[in-house]
Amino acid sequence: MKVRKNLQELITDLKHNEDYSDNIVHWHTIEPIEASSVPFPEKMDKKIRQALEKRGIPGLYTHQATAFEAAIQEKSLVAVTPTASGKTLCYNLPVLQSILENEKTRALYIFPTKALSYDQKSELHEMIEEMEVEINSYTYDGDTPSAIRQKIRKAGHIVITNPDMLHSGILPHHTKWVSLFENLKYVIIDELHIYRGVFGSHTANVIRRLKRICHFYGSDPIFICTSATIANPKQLAEQLTEQDMVLIDNNGAPSGKKHFVFYNPPVVNKPLNIRRSAVLEARSLAMEFLRNKIQTIVFARSRVRVELLLTYLQGLVAGQLGPKAIRGYRGGYLPKQRREIEKGLRNGSIYGVVSTNALELGVDIGQLQVCIMTGYPGSIASAWQQAGRAGRRNGEALIIMVGSSSALDQYIVQHPEYFFSRSPETARINPDNLVILVDHIKCAAYELPFAKGDTFGRAEITEVLEFLTEERVIHQNGDKWYWMNDAFPAHNISLRSASQENVVIIDQTEAPRNLVIGEMDTFSAMTLLHDEAIYLHQGIQYQVERLDWEEKKAYVREVNVDYYTDANLAVQLSVLEVDKHKSYSTNEAAYGDVSVRAMATIFKKIKFESHENIGSGPITLPEVELHTSSAMLSIHPDILNWDDNRMEQGLIGASHALNYMVPLFVMCDPNDIHVYPQVKAAHNEKPTIFIYDSYPGGIGLSEKVYDHVETILTETQNMVERCQCESGCPSCIGTDAVSETAKHDAIQLLNLFATGLSQDTKAAATHPFQENDSFLRM
Repeated sequence: MKVRKNLQELITDLKHNEDYSDNIVHWHTIEPIEASSVPFPEKMDKKIRQALEKRGIPGLYTHQATAFEAAIQEKSLVAVTPTASGKTLCYNLPVLQSILENEKTRALYIFPTKALSYDQKSELHEMIEEMEVEINSYTYDGDTPSAIRQKIRKAGHIVITNPDMLHSGILPHHTKWVSLFENLKYVIIDELHIYRGVFGSHTANVIRRLKRICHFYGSDPIFICTSATIANPKQLAEQLTEQDMVLIDNNGAPSGKKHFVFYNPPVVNKPLNIRRSAVLEARSLAMEFLRNKIQTIVFARSRVRVELLLTYLQGLVAGQLGPKAIRGYRGGYLPKQRREIEKGLRNGSIYGVVSTNALELGVDIGQLQVCIMTGYPGSIASAWQQAGRAGRRNGEALIIMVGSSSALDQYIVQHPEYFFSRSPETARINPDNLVILVDHIKCAAYELPFAKGDTFGRAEITEVLEFLTEERVIHQNGDKWYWMNDAFPAHNISLRSASQENVVIIDQTEAPRNLVIGEMDTFSAMTLLHDEAIYLHQGIQYQVERLDWEEKKAYVREVNVDYYTDANLAVQLSVLEVDKHKSYSTNEAAYGDVSVRAMATIFKKIKFESHENIGSGPITLPEVELHTSSAMLSIHPDILNWDDNRMEQGLIGASHALNYMVPLFVMCDPNDIHVYPQVKAAHNEKPTIFIYDSYPGGIGLSEKVYDHVETILTETQNMVERCQCESGCPSCIGTDAVSETAKHDAIQLLNLFATGLSQDTKAAATHPFQENDSFLRM
């Protein structure tokens, strides 16, 4: 019988077994941290204290005690501590304390996902039961039966919901929620870091509407936010809520020793720099731990990869561990299945779980010993969230990040100093984006009339009200503006998109039981929802069977294929106005408003891992126009004696590389921003790369690119230079640039785009981990 090894023995094997050690790029050890606890605050109710003691909690961690004191003093706060550090008590304790002091007190809990709200509800109920008091907490979302909705409105001390339900199901019907709004003392916003980009910008306006209704009913709630580690938690919380915030980051939770390993699969095709499959490497690594009954979580980016890894692992170890010892976890699983898996992980009956980022948020699954990431999750914040899933509070943990062949993965794996030396990304929102703002002014006017001199949060709205009056959307009567439409507007406004006219996505896998699973703005739909496109939703692959452009409906069916689709856009871009400009001897950078006219032309089918083109097809859709904001990078054409074809190939390569690197620095989804090269831009007749927001009006991403363009360019150039391919590959400049000199030319162009820097700035850009660089400061 084979003797089982413990984690320490397997860590030693990993370091010395050549099958693995040759692929380890970096081994980073984080030493254990002792708990820092304080006694329960004197003001804390005896019932709460006794309930905590029943659960084996003799005191509070320092951050929990600080949060309790700040909240009881009626200060809004944002608590930022690592995964599994007990952030939930930062808001549950002051809320329960206030309800015990005054039974009329109400609290509103906002979670970004249903799964998270169900998990938090269970924990809250356990606490209330142990306190042996009558406190009512209810979940109010799309799944709440209509029979109990009235009871929740009248008697819910704590109402648990999500931003979408607050937007369309609670605020428009505030007259049914009088007891909540009259007595609302606390608003909890959990997982603050999720509220960035378009979703965050929309949610900030939902909060403006919430505060406006609270003011109408005479309440002024305290906001308590919690977040994973991001660079600007206080700034984001204050932007989202328009409240002064106390930052609480004095983490007192203990953590065990952690080993963070960067693992790069070997190259199997040197000219194209294609590496062995990250999925197969993750499988091989996970096998070693599972065979030895070490609890392991494997993160994968898509449902296809989750199911693939699950099938491999179950087949290999089912005989040793049993058929239910390894499970999958992703969007699409029923709540009952998810609860069963979470329970199995906590009690140890499940040894392995393969998950999409569904388990990245704070769902309680206990603490596992090993975490394997199949590829870089897309942001430093997400990577630390996933890594936090491994590590019992006093035990050792191992985290392995397995790189794929993609440019982003290769940059991260080969630059461990970048990952460990810089703080997580800055989350950015723009609540005053005109398209988003106008939508929420409509919603707010439906909820309550506007009076002359009213503001909407910190936004000036007089011109918007006048515009909506001219459009006959609202009606002015004296000094007040009233909603004048039969339908209420929130139903037609998605918090996930900045576009007013969205394409609805309909799943007809189980026709005739068709199901609406999402929506998308029209500009993105051209490249992501055309006929035959492969569309990913919550990790599930769908093929678009038909896009009805007139009716704005995309009909999709679930599939399981080994490729994704990528569409070509014929783009015409013109500059409308330049707001910022800096010019040097060889180059210039600008930021301003642009008009993008785009037509999708053809799409390609690209095989996972190898990135081979395995097919193509035409797209027949009308032209779409987008007004947005853009950063513009230009060089003086007489510096290089290149013909237009060579310039075009170099610009395509440089643009492809920037497409990978910009989301890394700006903390956004790759679809949120587009990079578009022009050999001779109309506004200055120079070779130019435009980096523009893919949302109407822009949400501030391209402005951030402009502000930190030197750093981004320098790091992009370094990434291309260090790529081991010979003349360009999917891991650096892509496969669209086909000339033999394209890689060299892209490097030269990136260098020229950055050459206007002073020596001091260049030094800071070359070493973007120094403390004096405000963009990357820890």
